[in-house]
Amino acid sequence: MFNFFSKTDSEIQQDVINEIKWDPSLDSSQVSVTTNDGIVTLRGSVPHYFEKSQVEDAAQRVGGVRAVADELEVNILGSFLRSDEQIAEAALSALQWSYTVPKDLKITVEKGWVTLKGETEWDYQRKAAKDAISQLMGVCGVTNSITIKSKAQPTDIKTRIEEALKRSAENEGRKINVIVSGDVATLTGNVHSFAELDVAKHAAWMAPGIMTVESHLKISQ
Repeated sequence: MFNFFSKTDSEIQQDVINEIKWDPSLDSSQVSVTTNDGIVTLRGSVPHYFEKSQVEDAAQRVGGVRAVADELEVNILGSFLRSDEQIAEAALSALQWSYTVPKDLKITVEKGWVTLKGETEWDYQRKAAKDAISQLMGVCGVTNSITIKSKAQPTDIKTRIEEALKRSAENEGRKINVIVSGDVATLTGNVHSFAELDVAKHAAWMAPGIMTVESHLKISQ
């Protein structure tokens, strides 16, 4: 029986190239892909920061990829160019119109690079804030310095995370070890793909009181 994850570097490379080309929202003409021992390196340039993130996500979706080194540069040209003031105004508006993002976050913009600061109750709110900014024209990059407010720590937090892992991916959840120290959850063990790794991290982040998730999970074929 064919093992989906047993691929040569050349097969992984071609699959990543095909996955990037398959996404109609991406311009892959200036993107090069190399692979060494399951580690994919992305080089070249893209016309927008959002595409840089999307290209990395596309590479991570491919089976057999153990890690992704993103060396892509954002090269904004022509009608996509915006001043820092324009980006700041658009960023404030995007956050204000977002249902999931708190309204008291702070924004700074320098040469197209946006830094977010402030506090949220949950990790999904941090991600929503970054996603809202990432798609704005003229943005070269986003530093998400938003922190999560500390909460009372449930005594059964470790059990809650383990149960969430089993609900999301039961077979993989049994292979993942969870250690909770204060507001930090540490994950160790093995998964088969970036998708399973993301599921595990998401389950830990959803637990109340968790402010940091340290993932030492390894992708094994």
